Amino acid sequence: MSLAEPGAAVVEIRISARPALIPTVRAVASDLAGRADYDLDAISDLRMAVDEACATLVALSPEDSLLSCKFVIGKELIEVIVSTPDAPPEATVSTESFGWRVLQTLADEVSTARGVDGEPDALVIRLIKHSGAVR
Repeated sequence: MSLAEPGAAVVEIRISARPALIPTVRAVASDLAGRADYDLDAISDLRMAVDEACATLVALSPEDSLLSCKFVIGKELIEVIVSTPDAPPEATVSTESFGWRVLQTLADEVSTARGVDGEPDALVIRLIKHSGAVR
């Protein structure tokens, strides 16, 4: 599922799926984009997109579950894969919601799926933000 290219840097964090911990993931996203020389607008867009993706999955996760956020930093893009392995089978990410429209506006690419990194039932939101003005 990942676009990881040879030599890409990968940062993954896991937190309890609680709204109070989302700012930690948002801060990591901001820091990684800044270190990758993204401009301030792109950093802000990535930070808000990561926040929305995390909030969406936290809302669909049981209280005691984990949230994983994997950042793959390539030459000209950052791919973010946010997932929760414990979402109920009937849980889905609505692609008709306001939050989904926000994600589509902030990220260059966004998708949702089931299954990631050997966890076939994980609920996933994947987004890509390019470093340039590619849209």
